[in-house]
Amino acid sequence: MPASNDQDPGVIENRALLPLMVVVTLALGWILQPFYGAIMWGAIIALLFAPVYRRLLARLKWRRTLAALLTLALILVVLILPFALLTAALAQEVAQFYQQVQSGEVNPTGYFRGVFNALPDWLTALLDRFGLVNFAALQRRISAALAQGSQYLATQALGIGQLTVEFVTSLFITLYLAFFLLRDGESLARALRNAVPLAPQHKRELISKFTTVIRATVKGNLLVAVIQGALGGLAFWVLGVSGALLWAVLMAFLSLLPAIGAGLVWLPVALYFFVTGALWQAVALCAWGVLVIGLIDNLLRPILVGKDTRMPDYVVMITTLGGMVVFGINGFVIGPAIAAMFMAVWHIYVTTRREDQDPVSHTAA
Repeated sequence: MPASNDQDPGVIENRALLPLMVVVTLALGWILQPFYGAIMWGAIIALLFAPVYRRLLARLKWRRTLAALLTLALILVVLILPFALLTAALAQEVAQFYQQVQSGEVNPTGYFRGVFNALPDWLTALLDRFGLVNFAALQRRISAALAQGSQYLATQALGIGQLTVEFVTSLFITLYLAFFLLRDGESLARALRNAVPLAPQHKRELISKFTTVIRATVKGNLLVAVIQGALGGLAFWVLGVSGALLWAVLMAFLSLLPAIGAGLVWLPVALYFFVTGALWQAVALCAWGVLVIGLIDNLLRPILVGKDTRMPDYVVMITTLGGMVVFGINGFVIGPAIAAMFMAVWHIYVTTRREDQDPVSHTAA
């Protein structure tokens, strides 16, 4: 009798190979985990600048190394240098703000006291009745939180501004990986496509979906964040709010949160203007925030992100928020990318299942 297929050495080897692949893949992920952010951004930069690389490659008669080096130089000028200059300026401003808080020149609790004193008597009495106001305790908590927060921001900003070893290492890994992905990206992509056990049309769908979502999410969200941060910082500078650059960067960061982002900064400032009697500043800031900053979010984000990803706005918003909770700042990319892959994989599964259940009609079609 012929030997059972289960005893075939080839079958045994294949069964042993799969667990081994899982183990070594998890081990590699564990080793690379400390630099996952640098690796991710290296891949994203290579993906975004791939069209530039291909144009240079055609003009340089297919000299891949030279084209990749020139693309990397462009990345340094367009992205890294402006980011370094902005970070250095931000570090100085954060350090100055921290010193002002420590010296008492800036007294945030005084601002809250002014807001509290400006509340109507009926509202203050209502809050007192329910025990919701204990300004002395609230003042101590606010002072402690602001002191800790400003100290943390100052430490982090100064650390980046002074080019710490960790920052330099992450930046080097990002650029180093971007160079090789630009130069050898086609061969690596081809190897990955050959390794994935899916039908060619399904591979094309997944790759197209992934690259589209990454490009749209990064370019769209970052562009909206930069515009909203710049507009918010300009408004603060015109209205005489101290630390306009710091607030602009904070608004740009929070603008990564769809719909609610920048309003978390300008709305409390407008409220403070209103309760302290600066009515025209309050009205002007509210009008600018709603009609200009908010309009940028409502118009540009659906066009730049939702239209290209072909995902509903609420899915983009929820996955962005969830991604940032789980993965930090990198989550604004990872969250929508996971959602897009989820939708694409389920679409492939449903399509394949339908074809398996009704092969005759699909063959006839």
